This record gives sequence, C-alpha cells and structure tokens, in this order.
Amino acid sequence: MLSFVDLATRPEFAVATVDCRDDHRGWSIERPRDDVRLVLVRHGGFRRRVRGVGTDLDHTVGYLGIPGEEEHFSHPAGGDRCTSISLKPVLWRTLAGDTPVLERSSLYVDGALDLAHRRLLAATRAADTGYAAAEGLVGLVATIVSQVVATTIPAVDRASAGDQALVAQARGVIGDGHPAAAGLIPLAALLGVSPYRLSRVFTRELGVSLTHYRNRVRVGRALDRLENGDTSLAVLAADLGFADQAHLCRTVRAHLGHTPTALRGLLA
Repeated sequence: MLSFVDLATRPEFAVATVDCRDDHRGWSIERPRDDVRLVLVRHGGFRRRVRGVGTDLDHTVGYLGIPGEEEHFSHPAGGDRCTSISLKPVLWRTLAGDTPVLERSSLYVDGALDLAHRRLLAATRAADTGYAAAEGLVGLVATIVSQVVATTIPAVDRASAGDQALVAQARGVIGDGHPAAAGLIPLAALLGVSPYRLSRVFTRELGVSLTHYRNRVRVGRALDRLENGDTSLAVLAADLGFADQAHLCRTVRAHLGHTPTALRGLLA
C-alpha cells in the first residue's frame, strides 16, 4: 500500500513523501507517466526494473524516471520511505537540454547529493516555496543532470559576459513587483533563461541567493510601511506577498534582528 504526502506543489514541479508498506518479491507494474521523476530513498529499499534492467535502490542509489517508460517494482525487504520529485517536461528541458541523452537512470547518492536532498526537504517547510523550494530543487536537479546526462549543458546556461546584465534584469523585475517575481521559475521564464542558471549566476554575482534578495526587498518595503504608520501586520503581510503574519515576522526578524512590532517603536 502506498501513501503520499505533498510537501510542495507548484505548476512546474511537485515534491512529495511516499511511504510504501508493501512486502512482496514479485514485480508490480506501474503505468507509463508523462512527467520526469526523481526518486531518492530516505529509509528502507526496493527494486526497480525498466527496459529489462533491474536496480536495487536504497539511501545510496535513487533513480530518474523518464516519460513513457514502463516500470516494474518489487519490495522484497518490506516498506520504505522516499522523496518523489515530479518535474514537468518543460522544466526538465530547461535544466537538462532539449534532447538530453542519459548514460543511465540510476543515481549514485553521494554526500553532496544527500545534503542537497535534505536541504530541499527543509526548504519545503518554508512558507515561500516559490523561491526557497524552487532554488533547492533546481540545485539538486542540476547535480543529478551532471551525473547522468551525457549531453552538454545547454548553451543558454554557459557562463557569459551577460551575467551582470541578467542579475540586473532580475533585480529590476523583483523591484518592480512584477507578477513573475512571485517565484524563481516564472522569473527565469520571463528572463528567457533556465532557473538553474538564474539561481547560480545571481548568487555568484551578488553574494546572496535569490530567495534572500527577494526577501530583503520585501523587508525594505515593510520598513517603509511601518515607518509610515501601518498598524495591521496581517494586511502588511498580505500586501507584500507573505504567506501570513507569522511568515512576515520571521522574515523581518531574520533580516533585521527585530520584530515588526519592535521596529515600529524604533522608527517612531
């Protein structure tokens, strides 16, 4: 029996915990799907067979599933718990190229990939999944792409003299409050680059992540509003795009070392 718990869901991707309580040595068949799937085991293990090749999966080996594949699974060791990441094909292409050629579908989970997995899970607990979880996800997928995709990185993702201009464009879009600034992936689409390139270039050029920078801009706007006498933190949180008042308060305190209530006194 399988159970699913959604951790983060966006139009372009979804992250879920999958618990399996099956205990059988025979092969079950899963119908072909139309998404790209990354599955990383957190506890236990199972077997997967695709195109006649079987792989034993545990916390050191995960797998990449491609649209249209017929997969078979076996659970001879009992139950397991996994993280399942579903990517829409259009997002996968921005990260792996238009026609990626895979060397294999199994993934060796080294220390760096394990840490990236754990950081993604932590990011899904943040209120701002459009940035925090998206940045964690594209970084993790890029690590996997470098391991299993034989084709080169898309030309649009190679370092270029336009990196500073790209960062300036991203800052402008965020500063203008454009609707695409609500998440990393729509922002990258507006700018015509992959989410991984935008996240990587922004951090390299500015020294902070896109998530941190966007929150810094929103904290600045919160300061302006508090200085002008706004009293309703719930309204302020909604106007600035925070998940709720608690999210606003945590973010302001993380950036400034004070709660919005304390800042009102300091700015009076």
